[in-house]
Amino acid sequence: MYNKLTEELAVCGFNAVKALGELHPEKINRLFLRQDRLPLFAGVCKNLAERKRPYKICEDGELERICKTVHHQGIAAMIFESPVKAAEEQDLAAWAGEGKTGLLLCDVGNDLNLGAIVRSAAFFDASPVVIAGGGDTAGGRDENGPGGVRLSTGAYRAAEGGVEHVEFRSVRNPAAFLRSASKILVSIGADPRARLRIGDLPRLIRERAPPGRTGRPGVILAAGNEETGLPQQVKDQCSLLARIPGTGAVESLNVAQAVSLFLQVLYER
Repeated sequence: MYNKLTEELAVCGFNAVKALGELHPEKINRLFLRQDRLPLFAGVCKNLAERKRPYKICEDGELERICKTVHHQGIAAMIFESPVKAAEEQDLAAWAGEGKTGLLLCDVGNDLNLGAIVRSAAFFDASPVVIAGGGDTAGGRDENGPGGVRLSTGAYRAAEGGVEHVEFRSVRNPAAFLRSASKILVSIGADPRARLRIGDLPRLIRERAPPGRTGRPGVILAAGNEETGLPQQVKDQCSLLARIPGTGAVESLNVAQAVSLFLQVLYER
């Protein structure tokens, strides 16, 4: 939950807070935890005490009020969360130079889907994750507060600590962003009606590497929401469109499941 009065975001869930405490303890402003969690987060509490920041032992009911969910797993950290930075040209150059795999998410409006995608991104070393839009896109405006795209409490929890291992960027115009990205990266669109299959991607990525590129080419995978998929103007900017083969008994997979399968193939390319 985003607290508009204190401008803090609640990060809850054992793995989410554990990763935050291990990698970015300086981001924690306050900590609320059950008594049984205290031995496991003693280092975080010590860090807070050294910085003269409070922590409090409390019961499940108080944690539920803080997080607005029963799925807090006995701990919640309050952080000052800044809006996601806008993607810039130098980000693309660094991405291409390092041969990275990254993600562009278009209109993924469910914060639990976003969290699951980020968890897969961390597992398969896909970064940055570029979030397209505002309004009802990933994380939700109401919970995230004003000032641009922000990650939500639900996204942090569903990511199971993955947020701390992934870099984030935002864009307002995903088609224009892909147009620029495709000059130096291989851009792939996830499309359930595409002719190509994900198994074709490793070979095609090598063939479509930008001119003059030596070594592993950088890749960006674009994925849309489950109702409408990728907008046509975004598809038009992709180097390749690919699908996940299946029985056809259902139209498509959940977007988080689909992204995970794509990322596994791209990880082994």
